[in-house]
Amino acid sequence: MMADARGDSQALFAAGIRAALETWPALQIAVENSFGGVHSKEKAVWLEHAIEEYFFRNADLELDEVEDFIEELMTNEFDTIVEDGSLPQVSQQLQTMFHYFQKGDSASLEDMVSHIIQRKCRVRAATLKTAKDTNEEEEDSVEEMEVTATSNGVTTSEMCSQPESSRPEFQTIKEEDIVEDGWTIVRRKK
Repeated sequence: MMADARGDSQALFAAGIRAALETWPALQIAVENSFGGVHSKEKAVWLEHAIEEYFFRNADLELDEVEDFIEELMTNEFDTIVEDGSLPQVSQQLQTMFHYFQKGDSASLEDMVSHIIQRKCRVRAATLKTAKDTNEEEEDSVEEMEVTATSNGVTTSEMCSQPESSRPEFQTIKEEDIVEDGWTIVRRKK
């Protein structure tokens, strides 16, 4: 019985990693624009498993260690340096979820995963509203981003209930094609 609870909790932690990465604009932009080459989508899936294994092999990680690991993966696998301030946030989410997993606090872990998925729905709703307010050329690029955001092959719109009104804290992230020494920089829209 105890092994089943641990397995369910581990599956929930894996789902939390997937949700955190699917809501991380820097990674999604890198995947959508094939910064990791023709296998960018496969690399994103691999990234989920690599992060999960990293946590299991290193039980007492500090936040800066998690950030450094993910930053290295983004650099090596997607040729991307994340400068929008989102790396510490994603790292903190992952570390908190792992802490809940270690404590066996499935309820808190499930709540956190649910919250991340709900936020993903709100961000998508804000992106849709932004797309309607911009010209057609920009609308096409925003629509491409939202269509590719999937979870287990199900589009986000099928997972989300009624879109909530957009809130100012959920800004649309926009890619700027700035190339410095062969690096593409992704920044938060101001």
